[in-house]
Amino acid sequence: MKILSAIVLTAILLTLPGSSVLAETALFGATAYSGYPTFSISSVVQGTSVTISGSNFSPNDTYEVRMNTMYTQGLNGELVETVTTDASGNLSDTTYNIPSALSGDYKVAIRLSSPVNGYYAYNWFYNNTSAGANTGGPVSSSTYSSYPTFSISAVQRDSTVTISPSNFRANDQYNVRMNAMYTQGVNGTVVQTVTTDASGTLSATTFSIPDALKGSYQIAVRLESVSAPYYYAYNWFYNNNAP
Repeated sequence: MKILSAIVLTAILLTLPGSSVLAETALFGATAYSGYPTFSISSVVQGTSVTISGSNFSPNDTYEVRMNTMYTQGLNGELVETVTTDASGNLSDTTYNIPSALSGDYKVAIRLSSPVNGYYAYNWFYNNTSAGANTGGPVSSSTYSSYPTFSISAVQRDSTVTISPSNFRANDQYNVRMNAMYTQGVNGTVVQTVTTDASGTLSATTFSIPDALKGSYQIAVRLESVSAPYYYAYNWFYNNNAP
């Protein structure tokens, strides 16, 4: 009966208006898997390949890797590879070729989706050779280059969200903002100001959800440098308990 209930729930969710393009991940009832698959961009070789860092993918599953133009969320993109996950949800491959039709694009959307179970995650990257290229302003200096990025690690509904950051500037301060979905966190409520050490490690990675957003279905979160606001990264999450 549990399996049947999960199938029925999945069918209902897939018929909701806009449900196929709502977000980074789709959540369905299951006994062996919960939460959201997510990935960040680890590196890019301009016009050639992109490498991702994935977490919490559904185990023993198959994912189609698609790329498309920016702002498409990767929907209906060119299929560049099909990968499988092991019993721990690890991907069999994390580096994918950029299609020739997109090799000259400034920004490229990438999407991983399971045709069997309906789970999916998407992101985008600047198409230039770098490490950590992702959702953030392009930067270049003598001490830091590339882009800060973070993925969502865990959520406590109406309470907190925990992120997994990478490639943040060293010895800097970042305002953590949250706002309604589709705002990219711009002008959101500042829930905390964090600092980075000499290695770019954040002083905190778990942040409280502001009262005004409690009860929201999806929430945008943004980290932006206090001293140089063009250094920023944003993401969003379902306001559900996960993983």
